[in-house]
Amino acid sequence: MVNAEHGGHGSAVDTRPADDRTGTVRVGLWLVAAILAIRQMAHVLRLPPGERLTDLETWTGANGVNGVLHMKGSLYDQDHFTGTPFAGFVLKPLTHSAEEALGVAWTFSTLLLVAVLGAVVARALPGPVPRRSALLAAPVAISLLMVSLPVRNTLTTGQTSIIPVLLVLLGCFVVRGERGSGALIGVGAALQPTVLLFVPLLWLTGRRRAAVSTTATFAAATALTWALMPHDSWTYWVHHVAGAGLGARPDGLANQSLHGALLRFGLEGPLEIAVFLVLAAAVVVLGLRRAVRYAHDGQLLLAVALTGCAAVAVSPTAWQHQLLWVLLAMVGRVGTKARDRLVWPALVVLVMTLPGAVLLPNMGLLYPVRDNVPLLTALLAACVVPFLPRASEHFRAPVPTTYARSAPARWARVPLLPFWRRVLSRPNLLLELLVIRVGYSAYSHIRLEATAGRETAEAHGRTVVSIERALHIDIEHWANHTIQHAKWLLSFFNFYYETFHFIIPLTILGVLYVRRPADYRWARSALGFATLLGLLGFWFFPLAPPRLMPGMGFIDTVHGPQDLANPDYGAMTQVTNQYAAMPSLHFGWSLWCGVVIVVVAPKLWMKALGLLHPLFTVCAIITTANHWVLDALGGAAVVGAGFALVYVLAGPRGVQRPGLPAPRAATWGGSAMPAGRRGSGSGASK
Repeated sequence: MVNAEHGGHGSAVDTRPADDRTGTVRVGLWLVAAILAIRQMAHVLRLPPGERLTDLETWTGANGVNGVLHMKGSLYDQDHFTGTPFAGFVLKPLTHSAEEALGVAWTFSTLLLVAVLGAVVARALPGPVPRRSALLAAPVAISLLMVSLPVRNTLTTGQTSIIPVLLVLLGCFVVRGERGSGALIGVGAALQPTVLLFVPLLWLTGRRRAAVSTTATFAAATALTWALMPHDSWTYWVHHVAGAGLGARPDGLANQSLHGALLRFGLEGPLEIAVFLVLAAAVVVLGLRRAVRYAHDGQLLLAVALTGCAAVAVSPTAWQHQLLWVLLAMVGRVGTKARDRLVWPALVVLVMTLPGAVLLPNMGLLYPVRDNVPLLTALLAACVVPFLPRASEHFRAPVPTTYARSAPARWARVPLLPFWRRVLSRPNLLLELLVIRVGYSAYSHIRLEATAGRETAEAHGRTVVSIERALHIDIEHWANHTIQHAKWLLSFFNFYYETFHFIIPLTILGVLYVRRPADYRWARSALGFATLLGLLGFWFFPLAPPRLMPGMGFIDTVHGPQDLANPDYGAMTQVTNQYAAMPSLHFGWSLWCGVVIVVVAPKLWMKALGLLHPLFTVCAIITTANHWVLDALGGAAVVGAGFALVYVLAGPRGVQRPGLPAPRAATWGGSAMPAGRRGSGSGASK
């Protein structure tokens, strides 16, 4: 069978280099997974007592005493224990362990469970899966799990939420007998009651013995703890309605369930309960119908993930460490085109690894979405996203992307990178928005952290002043004081400085995306490279702008007077790095706008108008004392480097569409002009 799949015995020699490369990549991926595991363990164990394994310490108590599991009364007297009575019964033996040993053993065991979970997920991927992909799937799955918010939260708090997920996957994909698989899932339900939602999935997919075994195991475990711990069982199942209301506030952002979202929207009392029950019923019906359909289609892992997403949504409380089901939903394939295939997994990975504030801007209109991003992703997975069936012709082979032919006008000694090919089609909008938003959040975070202190920044400022005086370009003080006599012009530059820094670049990107997608990719990449290079400047050369240089007499026209005797002067200090002056991305981004407009605008007056933006910007940053002249030169340098990098990596902007004849060399006065130097928009701009 192996020979048949890979072309017979004669193909073994031909595929050996590819197999060697796959083996090397596999070793590298396993090394990444191991490094992530070691880093997570070290991070947890380095935390001071009281900040690490907080839930576990609450259960067992410091030095094995005074924990919730030690109490003679109810486990739920103080609302610190959120598990089922069966979970409390299982965890009781941990109270006899030493605190330090228990912390190390618990963290190591959790990481081991994550590794097993990743291996099971890789084994359960819906086929057909190429052999190389199957070999690389396990370390990739483990790495994604390690960096996900649910696993990181589980490791920090010392929770048990990985165990029910692992038990369900073992029962569905590893254990062969239906009774044994049902028993494992039943134990998972005894630990986390929403796992009972897998009973109808098992029943409707023909695994009725497993469904019965799951129900019987759950009932037996619950009855056992009810007999041994009647007061706790009554408190959990009746007084708190299967744990609802235990732990943190149910309307807090940590509760990513429909119940929590409705409470955050302001619904309370019987109305909230009624709306919740109606929505929960709809989610269960839709989610299970879709899960059953994909299970019959042979995508059992996707069916399990969708059922888990529905369980997350309908649970009274779904804390962050209980959201692993959402991450598993990324195995579904969405989109018939290759450019769309990465959108869903990228969205899931970003939602499960980054907080909502990074994914969406800090705008009041977006708060309902930002505060419920994991819940909305779970609902989309369970009820909305059109995952492809295996019978679809695009399940294995999506519609390929159209690539441009390489243009000849380029440095021949610099080879094009194999993974960077010029694409003519419009990129997926959602993926672009995610990349831009996450990229800007990362930029803002690095910019805020890239500071070496006030003394260093001011010393660099004096160095810049000396260089400018030697070059006779130290015009900042003159411009800053001269503008004070023209109040209307001062108001204009203040407004321009604060307003157009983001609006114009985003507008240009939007127009290019709609009208000229090939130029959009070229321009967006250049802007991204320029911004990355700018971050390097902020990190290695923190620089105080003129308005923050003591003793030089500059007037801060935008932010108002600053108390330069105070190391933490100015309200802006708390929200941005005020020493990120070199290079000036204010001017750099405006210059990028001007270059792009000059290159792509069809009319001369448009090109001339585009040059006004960098002109006004450089006047604004200097007259308002926010940048030095050398900062503007630095901004121009990184923008030029950004365009140069795009040229080196992807070739010139002018490209030829595949299938069209190569343009003939134009002649002028009997001499030929190289084809690559002709009009740059032949195919890229249409």
